Amino acid sequence: MEQRLSLFEKGHKALKAMFGLGNYLSKCSIEKALQDLIYFRVSQINGCAYCLDMHSKDLRAMGETEQRLYLLAAWREAPLYTDRERAALAWAEAVTKITGGDVPDEVYEQASAEFSEEELIDLTLAVITINSYNRLNISFRTVAGGYKVGQFEAAAN
Repeated sequence: MEQRLSLFEKGHKALKAMFGLGNYLSKCSIEKALQDLIYFRVSQINGCAYCLDMHSKDLRAMGETEQRLYLLAAWREAPLYTDRERAALAWAEAVTKITGGDVPDEVYEQASAEFSEEELIDLTLAVITINSYNRLNISFRTVAGGYKVGQFEAAAN
């Protein structure tokens, strides 16, 4: 696979807007590790190699275990995730897939039992943001493997 264009070299203005979302999310009450777990799972669903590389490295740097990363695609069957994580993962999958035109009531009820209304809005924004990054990187075939932990922190602030 050959990269079509460098989003990082040619897309400064677009990325500045995207980094603004990341800056907001870095200050919200949803824990960073949970956000990155969601980013990793949504990137699995969408098949974004660049984002999978990035968020696996970020998660490992925060102390996430290999086993939890390996089992994330099967989180419903794995006993390694908290109720809050399960609710966030179900919400992230439903918002990402939005098949049939809605997010099921049972998924909303599960999420609203674990997250405040403000947190649920922030969780949804996090899901929307990673879906956008996935689509940018997949569209332009951003090459995976070169991300360094913390690489974009200065640009995002």
